[in-house]
Formats: sequence, C-alpha cells, structure tokens
Amino acid sequence: MPTDDLPETLRVSTDEQLRAVSNLTRHRIMAVLRFEPATITQIAERVGLAKGSSSYHVRLLERAGLVKVVRTRKVRGVTERYYAMAARSIVLPDPGEGGPDVLMRHAVADLEASPVDDERQVRMAHLRLTEEQFAQLAARLHALADEYRELSDPSLPDASLVFALFHPASRAQAEGSAK
Repeated sequence: MPTDDLPETLRVSTDEQLRAVSNLTRHRIMAVLRFEPATITQIAERVGLAKGSSSYHVRLLERAGLVKVVRTRKVRGVTERYYAMAARSIVLPDPGEGGPDVLMRHAVADLEASPVDDERQVRMAHLRLTEEQFAQLAARLHALADEYRELSDPSLPDASLVFALFHPASRAQAEGSAK
C-alpha cells in the first residue's frame, strides 16, 4: 500500500490526540501501523490483544485523527478495513517543565517489555558540551534516525531507536522538584 499521499508530519495539538497517544497500547498500535497498513485482526495479533480491544483502541486513534482507513475489501460478506498512520511521523508537544514525557515513558516501557535474551543496545553517556557541540550532536542524531528510517523494510523485524539529548536539571532544581 503506497503511502506517498501521507503528510510528512502531524502535530498532536488537541487534548483528544494527547490522550490517545498517551496510552501505551495505542502507542504500540501506532508502531504496528508505522510501516504498513493492517487490519484489526492483524493489529490484535501483533500487539497481543483481543480483537475487541484492538478495535476499541483503533477507533479512538481514528477519532483523534492519528490513524485512518486507507483501503477496504469484502471478505465473506464483511468489509475488512486496513488502517494506516495519518502521517509519516507524529510530533508530540513539548511536555513543559516538570511534565511527563510520554514518548520517553513509552520507550522505557517498550524496552522493559522487550525479550531479555534478544540483542539490546542501551547506553547512557554523561557529556560536557558547548552549546554548538550540543546542537551539532542533536543534528547528527536526527540525521542518523532519518537515514535509517528511510532504509526500513517492512518485511524485517521491528527495531526501535530512542535517543534523548538534554541538559539535566541542576542538583538544586532536582531536589526542589522532589519535595
């Protein structure tokens, strides 16, 4: 199913959209639809849900404008719908100071749920960078993610790349928000 007609990005801007993407199950459904359209049955199998639960979550995503029906076909008198992402990428709003970062919470949950015996690459590095170096590293990380997204083949197993480049809170800020 070609996705050439999809917009490049969709910015999550409404409360309904934010609620929809904040749910881990719906996040995982969107990951299934990231590369190719799928039916409710296919989504349920990939995510490990009952078809009814899968249908419920897909309807919420569709109502929020995050996924859409891209094709239908008749199978034994029943109309089968194929769903796809509404855009090539979904951009979440900045969580703001002290707000929960939904994307990182989902990434950690996915990492924790991934098979321990599978190959995983997890690394944390504490750096001291100038603002220019910080900006250069951010640009390189984005370019690398974009390069590999273009190389993605839907017939291959899923892999997730998550990165966070940020200035940590100072010790005083961290202690103040912990109170």
